[in-house]
Amino acid sequence: MSEMAKLASGSIRGHLVGQTLPMVFGVAAIMSVGLIDAYFIGQLGAQELAAVSFIFPITIALSSLGVGVMVGINSVIARALGEGDAERAGRRANFGAVFALATGVALGAILYLLLDPLFRLMQASDELLPLIGEYMRPYALGLPVMLLQMGLNGVLRGQGEARKTSYVSLTYSVANWALDPILITGAFGIGGFGVAGAAYATIAGFFIAILVALWLIKGARLQINPAAIRDCNVAESSKAILSVAGPAAFSNAINPIGLSVLTALLASQGEAAVAGFGAAGRLQSFAVVPLLALSGSIGAIVGQNWGAGHADRARRAMWWSGLFCVGYGLAIAVVLFFTGDWFADIFTDDPTVIEEFSRYLAISVWGYAGFGLLIVANGALNAVDKAGLALAQSAARVFLVMLPFGWVLRSAWGSSAIYAAELVANLAGGALAAFIVWRVLRAGPDRGRQAQTNT
Repeated sequence: MSEMAKLASGSIRGHLVGQTLPMVFGVAAIMSVGLIDAYFIGQLGAQELAAVSFIFPITIALSSLGVGVMVGINSVIARALGEGDAERAGRRANFGAVFALATGVALGAILYLLLDPLFRLMQASDELLPLIGEYMRPYALGLPVMLLQMGLNGVLRGQGEARKTSYVSLTYSVANWALDPILITGAFGIGGFGVAGAAYATIAGFFIAILVALWLIKGARLQINPAAIRDCNVAESSKAILSVAGPAAFSNAINPIGLSVLTALLASQGEAAVAGFGAAGRLQSFAVVPLLALSGSIGAIVGQNWGAGHADRARRAMWWSGLFCVGYGLAIAVVLFFTGDWFADIFTDDPTVIEEFSRYLAISVWGYAGFGLLIVANGALNAVDKAGLALAQSAARVFLVMLPFGWVLRSAWGSSAIYAAELVANLAGGALAAFIVWRVLRAGPDRGRQAQTNT
């Protein structure tokens, strides 16, 4: 075991708190960007708010692909450190950063070329398509910047540098907070760019965060040194990262893809339903921040202990994480159930949108505990090179439960069927994920390693 694998010894609960708490602040800051975007865009009008409601699932899906790349980098670094191979961890860190940037270039080009067909497929109206394009075109061009920032975060996470990761996230968010009112609605004598201003603020925030990440990595044990890539087997490194990043990216993206389809189904209920669903979804993303932070921190803890042969510690980490998901998920559900109308008033004064906003929260919040179990279990499975299982259970949740439920009951229940579909999917997905991850972790690292190659 490498001395750099600091999470493979000491208190498991202490590591969970120490790794998750900084990420709570970082993830909360990132999620708050969506809320602030929605607030300022809401000042432009209900049509603009409906436009970003179509945009939201797509940007989340793309971010999820980026998170998958970050998870892949995190996984190969954490396991290499746990196995005592610091040199391999360093090579993978540098290759991972370049890999993330190249992935961003490819994704950005594809998105730019397919914008109109994509949103027509989602049933966006002709009136909304120009507003959607105003945001998505600059966003597509900025995707390489977003992916590089996520890749650098993966380098920090794999080393267990949760605090530094949170600093990067906070930098991005603060930059976005400051730029949103200036670039969206206008301030300080500067005319706003409307919906496009939110995209400009996002890209600028990611660029500034990259500079901070590079500075913080200088103080970490694994350094960014492009010369190290010369000693890296490109095929082997690509395979190692992709074996986790590929399934993890699609696993993370499946939920927003499902939400995109639900948004398309919801479009038949009117723009008010879409606007309420989108705005409430941003609040929901903020509410589950501790669960998202835990899903991000569990990977380094389980990965380092798995690599070091400490399966018992990996299981204990998952056990305590599962208890937190259930407790927190139920607690925040109660809070949002009783405060839905109050939050809706912050985003809009349209009574129809407020009604849909409140109805969505009243139904969907009771699935938060299951959602937490799903994403934390996925984080643990990715860490032990079982990303295929994480992908399978995420796909089953969306394609076997969520979408069929919403499609079949939409005509009878209206928008409530869409909201209930998300609830049922979260409960079923969480139960399945908890069962699968526990069986995998019980197998132990020796049996698990039989399926591993080039790690």
